[in-house]
Amino acid sequence: MKLFALTSMIAMSYVGMAASAQAGEWTIDPSHSTAQFSVRHMMVTDVKGTFEKVSGTVNLDEKDLTKSSVEVTIDTSSINTRDAKRDEHLKSPDFFDAAKHPKITFKSTSIKKVGKGTYKVAGDLTMRGVTKPITLDVIGPSAAVKNPWGTNVRGVSAMGKVNRKDFGLNWNKALEAGGVLVGDEVKLQIDAELLEKPTASAAATETPPAKAAK
Repeated sequence: MKLFALTSMIAMSYVGMAASAQAGEWTIDPSHSTAQFSVRHMMVTDVKGTFEKVSGTVNLDEKDLTKSSVEVTIDTSSINTRDAKRDEHLKSPDFFDAAKHPKITFKSTSIKKVGKGTYKVAGDLTMRGVTKPITLDVIGPSAAVKNPWGTNVRGVSAMGKVNRKDFGLNWNKALEAGGVLVGDEVKLQIDAELLEKPTASAAATETPPAKAAK
């Protein structure tokens, strides 16, 4: 009944990138990040849920954010709608088929600046074995601040929507009064806290030298 997506982003982390003055790798902090979704129920109200296990990397180009990249991975089985029976149904072949498709992924393909601190992030969302292009509205990243443990952190948020049937999540029930039990459109929102990954030189500096052999 729900899906994710993702997407969004924002989830995020930066992958495969050489450290430099203008670019850096950041990872999503699972403990301070959420991937939420909402879908219309019985044509009258929105039911919301979350995916509790989100990870990813963001390759952030500080000089030109449109040259950055994002990859996000969501654990399908971590879905939580505050109803155990509903969650099990969502994990079943009627919806996500989590046993066969344990991961939902998003990989950015382009980033376009649309305003101050706002971007359109296009990418490929893969869910239930189906890959489709989607576009997320992204706010951020925020300016970096240092947490109490000395690591730079930033925040970013992403919003979007998908049609669940595009990914093979087709299950539904007709209502006696007309309409259907589950809406097709799924709204997505990702709020992510990013942790800066130390460069190789910084990591070497922080690593204490090995003791000389006796």
